[in-house]
Amino acid sequence: MQRLIKRLFRWLGLSLLAGVLVLVGFNLWIVRRSSGRVTQVAAQVPEAPVALVLGTSRNLASGSINLHWKMRMDAAAALWKAGRVKQILVSGDNREADYNEPRDMRDGLVARGVPGQVITLDCAGLRTLDSVIRAKETFGVTRCVIVSDDFHLPRAIWLADRRGMTATGFQGPGISWELSGKTRIREWLARINAALEEWVLGTGAKHLGKKETLGK
Repeated sequence: MQRLIKRLFRWLGLSLLAGVLVLVGFNLWIVRRSSGRVTQVAAQVPEAPVALVLGTSRNLASGSINLHWKMRMDAAAALWKAGRVKQILVSGDNREADYNEPRDMRDGLVARGVPGQVITLDCAGLRTLDSVIRAKETFGVTRCVIVSDDFHLPRAIWLADRRGMTATGFQGPGISWELSGKTRIREWLARINAALEEWVLGTGAKHLGKKETLGK
């Protein structure tokens, strides 16, 4: 009995170690793939027809402005003002009547001096995978600059690569670990989930919809 228990604990320990190695290894691999393709200097971003801005909530539960949202809006506006993109596709969730990420992003960009006519709303970007798939399949984007947080961009770029898109990443000033630690840790797990969906489940966009034209 003791021998059986020892074997069980040994197996559990090895399984846990293997899981940690997979988590760390894949995260390092996916970050390395985007190395050199992400910058926070607008003038260094290769020109592209479209900026794909990934959604997040404008406000925290406390009602204060979400720093991740503010950073993305500042970055997207800077990118357009630097002449690196001609159109901006804001992609996010609007499943609730009083919650509309694309609308909030458009309003935030207009307040920062971006003309409304260059902004297109994707209201079915329920998550990163949906935003990337719909950018390609629904809006016809094949080359773009993805705007998001530094830790989020490697996964988004990898998903774009897998769909044959030419993508680079643009971020604003990074948000400190003190303020974004939980979100960064969740991203490590989100990358593993993305691998599972890509390589095992073949998950697609929840709402693909009919073809749409940017700027309309």
